[in-house]
Amino acid sequence: MNYLAHAYLSFNHPQVLVGNMISDYVKGKKQFNYSSEIQAGIRLHRDIDRYTDVHPKLKKAKKIFESELGSYSGAFIDIILDYYIANDESIFKSDKELQFFAMSCYEILEKNEQVFPEKFARLFPYMKTQNWLYHYKDDNGIQQSFRGLTNRAQYINKNHQGYNIFLNYKNEMKFIYQEFIKDVRAFAWQKFQENLHS
Repeated sequence: MNYLAHAYLSFNHPQVLVGNMISDYVKGKKQFNYSSEIQAGIRLHRDIDRYTDVHPKLKKAKKIFESELGSYSGAFIDIILDYYIANDESIFKSDKELQFFAMSCYEILEKNEQVFPEKFARLFPYMKTQNWLYHYKDDNGIQQSFRGLTNRAQYINKNHQGYNIFLNYKNEMKFIYQEFIKDVRAFAWQKFQENLHS
């Protein structure tokens, strides 16, 4: 899952949020350099990623994109899931509520900049100034995220039709999301509690 999903699945716990957001940039035993609550967030992120990799609904989603995006289909689906979370009125009842959530996340992260791994420290200013967490809400934001991922991907056809596939399968992807989010939220809540108290 992508940044907005991991922020949402931190369940409003500031230190878990920090760990969840930096997890991909913390390798090996370096996780033990952090406070217990940040470590809980790092572990939670990894638990969520392992869960999503094997979830049958997301396997179905990957098949929609695989012919065009190959092994990168999962990364593009992560971005798409953020789109549906941002537009899910059971999570964010209004545009203003999503904006407030995004700003709150940036504020928490900014207060913890001293613990950022180098790569996340370079990335975070762009996340904040371009308001990534909010801009997953609209089609243009998704298109920009797709473009950024395409530019970073080494082995991908730079002229792929991933965005058009997303537009063509929007309704089907929404149904997949609605089935998946209930499962991942319940799983993440359980792991959130386990990781905080382990």
